[in-house]
Amino acid sequence: MWPLDLYTMIGSPVVDPIVMLAAPGGELEAYRSLEPVVRMGVQFAGSLLVVMIVLGLLQNYGTRAVTKSRHSPIISLCIGLPGLLVIGGLASTGYLIVDTGIGTFFGIPLVIVGAAVLPTATAIGLVAIGRTLVSKVAADRPWTGVLVGALLTGIAGWSLPATLALAGLAAALGVGASIRVLFGASGAARPDDRTVPPANKI
Repeated sequence: MWPLDLYTMIGSPVVDPIVMLAAPGGELEAYRSLEPVVRMGVQFAGSLLVVMIVLGLLQNYGTRAVTKSRHSPIISLCIGLPGLLVIGGLASTGYLIVDTGIGTFFGIPLVIVGAAVLPTATAIGLVAIGRTLVSKVAADRPWTGVLVGALLTGIAGWSLPATLALAGLAAALGVGASIRVLFGASGAARPDDRTVPPANKI
């Protein structure tokens, strides 16, 4: 009787969401089952909260990364795409080996690093995209970039592929700009500090 009772419970509409969330990949299926308007609202509120937290905690670094991403987005993408693949691969590997014997020592730190870096980089990329778009039609202000980036994320919530595309673009921009800011901090900050003169001076 127990398997039959369990089958009856699983088939009931009350337990279906719980079973769906417990299954592998159930979180994605549960999110896709939401109404598009609900997804748009959740993504707008969530992205706005994450962006405000990131820029609030990393004011100087976040502003420099956004500026770097806006000034040379192609370079940031060229650096950010491989960096995003590496960080995503490490986080995925850590998630897969968490349940193994070495998961405590290697898997958990990799997951933590991915969970800290990817949302931060995505928030930076969203602000950069938002400020770039709003600068074409209105005054360029930091808060406008935050608001427009969150609005774009909310609009993209209508379609899962659009959400993934926007998140991937923003994450690649953010990772590339963050790497450039980190490595650029140790280099020459002013043209006078260069050891080799610019090409037009040779």
